[in-house]
Amino acid sequence: SYSEASWLNMENALEVANIVLNNPEASEEQVKAAVEGLQASIEKLEVKAVESTPVKPGDTTTKGNAIKTGDESLIGVFAGLGFLSILGIKVYRKKQS
Repeated sequence: SYSEASWLNMENALEVANIVLNNPEASEEQVKAAVEGLQASIEKLEVKAVESTPVKPGDTTTKGNAIKTGDESLIGVFAGLGFLSILGIKVYRKKQS
């Protein structure tokens, strides 16, 4: 449900954040930069314009032809936010060490 360019940008930021998260030698600055980059990419996601087709009275089409609401796209956003929480915990633990 997002523009291809903004989605690819978010996926790239997520990949970088995953690399940093899985690096036990990552510095606090690297973790912070990865979190900020991912958060910025999520905030910059651009919703695609939805083409709408009027629904006619008595229309009995299947769900596959139903109007898309975009609810599925929220899963990716919530997964990204969950990942940000994990990175935040990692930063906190590094500070405690």
